[in-house]
Amino acid sequence: MSLHFPVTPMKAGIGRLPDDDGRWAFEIKWDGYRTIAHLGGGRARLQSTAGHDVSERWPELIDLGSAINATSAIVDGELVVLDDDGWPRFELVQQSGPGGDRQAVLHLFDVLSIAGTDTIGVPYEERRRLLADLVEPGDNWAIPPNRIGDGAALLAATADIGLEGVIAKRLGSLYRPGTRSKDWRKVKNRRPVEVVIGGYTTGSGSRATTFGSLLVGRRDGGRLVFAGGVGTGFDHATLDALAARLRDMTAADCPFDPPPASAYGRHATWVEPVLRARIEIAEFTNEGLVRHASFVELVDE
Repeated sequence: MSLHFPVTPMKAGIGRLPDDDGRWAFEIKWDGYRTIAHLGGGRARLQSTAGHDVSERWPELIDLGSAINATSAIVDGELVVLDDDGWPRFELVQQSGPGGDRQAVLHLFDVLSIAGTDTIGVPYEERRRLLADLVEPGDNWAIPPNRIGDGAALLAATADIGLEGVIAKRLGSLYRPGTRSKDWRKVKNRRPVEVVIGGYTTGSGSRATTFGSLLVGRRDGGRLVFAGGVGTGFDHATLDALAARLRDMTAADCPFDPPPASAYGRHATWVEPVLRARIEIAEFTNEGLVRHASFVELVDE
């Protein structure tokens, strides 16, 4: 196989820290856009996960192509944008682009090809060594360190500073383009919060008789401020029982102040805001909305 543009990246499954800790390497999970960089001729051609050429959006990364110790290479990484405190924020990636106030940084973690020779069949730890030898440091790219074993300590450290979690990668594993492999494991930090249920969206498919997402909010003085939707974490029994309760609590008026965007309102059924739920989230966005929210349970009334 000889890789060329576009390359479908290898992906990680979601799971827990492995029990055989010493047989795995651990890397920080950066919160941004997965990006493959095709390097050569002094330039970088940037590719999104979907295979689109996104080079024009991130001109600050073009010079990565001249920072390699080879005629060409294909490298894998996560494109992030940092806030004023130096931490990656996903919303900033969505908002940034040419001419913006903030520049992107590409955190590199793998190399798939060097000078036309594929390296995907080389064991993980050897690819990391090749990557370190390949790329010279730059203001807009970096190779963050990994660690062998003691993943729990790294996961705890990411939680302490508000990062998303870690990626566990099995030592000796190969890079398998286009697969979601058990050799890579995504372990996320989750933050528990309590919210008030103010409505729900219409479900479809297997949820046509229950609901799609709970619409939730948080109390701010006398107001219930909208905090987004929660669409995962329900088993069938919970969906049926909760849908029955919500149908008995419907209300004509939206309980959120101010009302949420029309995209939610068009598909919403409002309810009396009396039920509280415990959920787990990755974070609150700058707009105060829950991100990667999952239902845990109703809070005792």
